[in-house]
Amino acid sequence: MSHTLSQTLGMQHPLIMAPMFLVSNEAMMKAAIRSGIAGTFPSLNFRKEGELPELLERLNGARSGASGTYGVNLIVQKTNPLYKKHLDACVAAAVPFYITSLGNPREVIDAAHSYGAKVLCDVTNLEHAAKAAQVGADGLIAVCAGAGGHAGPYPMHVLVPALKKEFPHMPVVAAGGIATGRQMASAMILGADAVSVGTRFIASTEASVSEEYKQAIVDHGMEDIVLTERLSGTPCNIINTPTAQKLGYKQSSFEKWLSRNPRTRKYFKMMVQMKGMKKLEKAVKPNHYTHLWSAGQSVEMVEDISGVETIVARLLEEYRQSVQSFVS
Repeated sequence: MSHTLSQTLGMQHPLIMAPMFLVSNEAMMKAAIRSGIAGTFPSLNFRKEGELPELLERLNGARSGASGTYGVNLIVQKTNPLYKKHLDACVAAAVPFYITSLGNPREVIDAAHSYGAKVLCDVTNLEHAAKAAQVGADGLIAVCAGAGGHAGPYPMHVLVPALKKEFPHMPVVAAGGIATGRQMASAMILGADAVSVGTRFIASTEASVSEEYKQAIVDHGMEDIVLTERLSGTPCNIINTPTAQKLGYKQSSFEKWLSRNPRTRKYFKMMVQMKGMKKLEKAVKPNHYTHLWSAGQSVEMVEDISGVETIVARLLEEYRQSVQSFVS
């Protein structure tokens, strides 16, 4: 099990705290950096004027002398109105690495490589992976079935080996359904160079979401996770609350037509994403009646709310014990 990717990205352990919309925050990033892992966050979590550049400056300071690092997740679809502005801010701050989602990553890759940063691209299948490899991606994040938020259709035990077989010289990060060190070890044995864990960190003391959301992560199981197209236009895993049931899971035939028609596609997708973003933003606030919460199937394995550093230490200890049991 190679930890080359960890060294390349500047982290001590092969563990990435996944970027989570409206969840990932500064306190979580700094705790990840102190823990020797990589904390990542969506740039869209910091949409106010001047907010992102100021945060990046503080995170660069937090990296000094630490064994961990951070990265920024950029939604590269044309429907993201802040994409170019956020990319420029990230380049100006010399962000260590990027994760790209939902679009062509070429511009991010070219910008990152101009100063030596790395780019990992979210992929859900071999076709997407091939396109990312062709434009110079430094690694692939295998977004597998069961992941929180935008999930892929294939299980980790199929997608990760398939990517390693098709792209043997490219690092692969396993994402989706991982919340314990044993699951982490399983992914590494499959050939993953690192893992990305998201849902487990929602139930952390540093997360600034409502206590209701955190407790929902603890209380719900894998059968409570459903895939909906109604939130962002892209299949997305959420907890099956009454609010989710009211929202629905499938787009209508007319909505699908609007999302595919060349004349309406961009604007319809932008509208759906903005509406979904506002719904989620309300739902994460304390005591709000809307219970619309993104999460992955790994809620099954989450049993408490703990500090980020405690969660990381537990994951790594379970990982070491699992690897030792495999070796012996």
